[in-house]
Amino acid sequence: MTMDVLWQQEPATEAKHRLYKRYLDAWFPILLQQSWVERVTYVDAFAGPGEYEKGEEGSPVFALDRLLTHDARARMNLSRDRVTLIFIEGNAARHRHLSELLVRRFGPLDELPVNVVVKHGRAEVDTLPLLNQVGAWGSPILAIFDSWGNVGVPLHHLETISSNPASEVIVTFGPNWFSRREKEEPHSLDQVFGGPQYWSPSDKSLDPQERWRSWLETYRDAVLRAGFKFCIPFQVLPKTGQPLNLVFGTGHERAVSAFKDAMWKVDSSDGMRFCDPRTTVAREAAMAAIRPTLFEDVDAPDPELLAFIADSLRSGPKTLEVIRDFLLRETARWLPKHAADGVRYMHDEGRIARTPATGRLTKTTVLELVVSQPASPGI
Repeated sequence: MTMDVLWQQEPATEAKHRLYKRYLDAWFPILLQQSWVERVTYVDAFAGPGEYEKGEEGSPVFALDRLLTHDARARMNLSRDRVTLIFIEGNAARHRHLSELLVRRFGPLDELPVNVVVKHGRAEVDTLPLLNQVGAWGSPILAIFDSWGNVGVPLHHLETISSNPASEVIVTFGPNWFSRREKEEPHSLDQVFGGPQYWSPSDKSLDPQERWRSWLETYRDAVLRAGFKFCIPFQVLPKTGQPLNLVFGTGHERAVSAFKDAMWKVDSSDGMRFCDPRTTVAREAAMAAIRPTLFEDVDAPDPELLAFIADSLRSGPKTLEVIRDFLLRETARWLPKHAADGVRYMHDEGRIARTPATGRLTKTTVLELVVSQPASPGI
């Protein structure tokens, strides 16, 4: 096998795949058991050859396998009219390898209980026409644009998918993707952000991490502008190798919770963890300001959670419900259910005041930072 067909699996890829598996395990059965859902379509727009040098499964293989062997398969009522999986690969040799591998693993594709389309093409050109071809519109779509940051996904693709009911996207970026395109292919950034008016050259006075954070915030704005109600950017930090940046766009709170739940199930395993890009530069100062100081209280909530709660209150008093919503919308890892424990701890520490001052903590309880405490830096 030539090296340009198969390659070694990167640590970040292995970690990312664990997240995808967990999310797909929830995505397929949740949607296929909804009475209003006639069909679902899954798109792997940069499918690759289906395996790696040492035989590790690629995303097309494990996506199809987990669907066909899912514990809820009988309840999902699989059929070729109800479920379509589209795999797009731009390299002819890798496309051929993937096609042959899927047949060896699962048998003739036209005899499977779901519709599988393996396309030799370009994701940025062929994704929308393929969705037209299979009749995907009007029912949920999950489109994964996972090129390791080698190809920018036109914002028009995201706009079209976001306008479709219950549809979602995952987009990945490798290190320095925006900075490289800024110098070499500014027209690519025009497509990615929706036009030259939506992005500005990076500020060279900022350090590289802060520049990356600025680019990612600009991209998050673009995804929201494309029509997705929620946009969650985060980094996959493997124990070795380069980190990978992912952006998840969806229109539904339940999907955000399911995605973050999947993240929590694989976080910290084998030295892998997820990082919130919003804390890239000022994280240490913010967390140090809010961190428990009495012998590093082992029962204290995560300092990052406490710093985000403080950040949400910095502009003035908020209800617990508003803080819960802030954690859901504005952080990569934290869920609404994490808010109460963090608030209670900070209240006991004298960092937060509450109204009413006693009684059960409810969604309508008003919270504010205690003035005498120095506010932590913005994160």
